[in-house]
Amino acid sequence: MAERTVFQSIPRKHVVCIGPQATVRDAACMMTRANCGSVLIMEPPDLLLGILTERDLMTRVLAKGLDPERTAARDVMTPNPLCVPPETLVSDAVVLMLERGFRHLPLVAGKKILGVFSVRDALPRELGTALSQTEFHEQVNDALG
Repeated sequence: MAERTVFQSIPRKHVVCIGPQATVRDAACMMTRANCGSVLIMEPPDLLLGILTERDLMTRVLAKGLDPERTAARDVMTPNPLCVPPETLVSDAVVLMLERGFRHLPLVAGKKILGVFSVRDALPRELGTALSQTEFHEQVNDALG
């Protein structure tokens, strides 16, 4: 069976986004309503500025004691997130996320945002393939010094 692409694996084919002036509370409420772990920060009509994730809320807002009602999403987002095309294989996306230390990848075709791939969207089989590739990369890096 052929491996799925990231676009095939995302459950939502719509984009969850807010403007940069929205508050962190607005972003958290939107993520809760959409039952997702991230929201894209965008300028209309289609300019991707950044991404705000559950981890960002925890480490950049709560842990620092910032007021979610007064903190703008733009101030705590990850700017210019790494994006991948929709035909990226799930295992390649997971390897990328493991190596770079994040859990969400926006999917972009040209300038159009198609959605966000989350590590949760990967099946155990694909996670196993990605982990094997990551271990191989680590062994090669160790051997090369």
